[in-house]
Amino acid sequence: MEIIRKWIQTLMALLVNGSWSFSYTRTIYQGPLKVVCSPGLNCYSCPAATTYCPIGSLQQLMAGIRIALENGQNFFGLYVIGTMGVLGGAFGRLICGWACPFGLIQELLYKIPSKKFSIPQKLNYVKYGFLLFFVILLPLTVVDDFGYGELWFCKYVCPAGTLEAGLPMLVLQPALSQTIGLVFYNKLTILIGFIIWSILASRPFCRTACPLGAFYALFKKLKLVKLRFSAENCTKCEACHPVCPMGVKFNESPDDAECISCLKCMNQACKFDAITLEIAGIPFGSQGGLRMHRPKPGDAAT
Repeated sequence: MEIIRKWIQTLMALLVNGSWSFSYTRTIYQGPLKVVCSPGLNCYSCPAATTYCPIGSLQQLMAGIRIALENGQNFFGLYVIGTMGVLGGAFGRLICGWACPFGLIQELLYKIPSKKFSIPQKLNYVKYGFLLFFVILLPLTVVDDFGYGELWFCKYVCPAGTLEAGLPMLVLQPALSQTIGLVFYNKLTILIGFIIWSILASRPFCRTACPLGAFYALFKKLKLVKLRFSAENCTKCEACHPVCPMGVKFNESPDDAECISCLKCMNQACKFDAITLEIAGIPFGSQGGLRMHRPKPGDAAT
């Protein structure tokens, strides 16, 4: 199942970055697919991006909401929020584990041999601050003379934007190097920091700084796809703890908002069917064909 997940992650990364004409146009794609929302964090300004970034669009909505409402242009805002709400309500943070290009990059970096470190659980709450302040409040309240705000997270923080858009565009359009300044170098430092951190710890950006992950986490009770825990089957062996890329101790916190439904705990750790997958209220597990049946304590050998 983990191999399948990696293939799906790769396929999704290619789908949302499917425009390779940038090699000769030397600019970003502006075709008809640019109205489609990427489910994961993927920069709008990436030269290969065929979709828009949900976090960038949410900031754009907040930054221009005054002018939009004055002109009666509220349809775009409804589309952005509606799309993100549908994705969150259906899948929650499963998107982080299966469809986010930047999540895949972090997982690949973590495979680099090095001493590994855990991430303090308290840092998980920092990303909600990024969502509240950098994505919503600052673009909404700090505006220029014309009433427009800035895209604070995109402009000052987002390492995905630096990696996927900033650096590639400098290669494609060398003249842009004349315009870079402190803001770019600050974002480059943030990117380098997260690259190093991703080698040493599992998915640090997802866990501590991603506002999209924070948004999807709000749907943990509503999402249609979720993991279920059976206390009756659990032997408290804690085998599910070390395999979780998000540091979730599933047997202790089965409704943890950090769970990205990667299924590692179910398929690689639990031997006693204490963890099962549920889709729209329908349970899946050893009987659902997602893994081979494993014997429970006391089961007779066959």
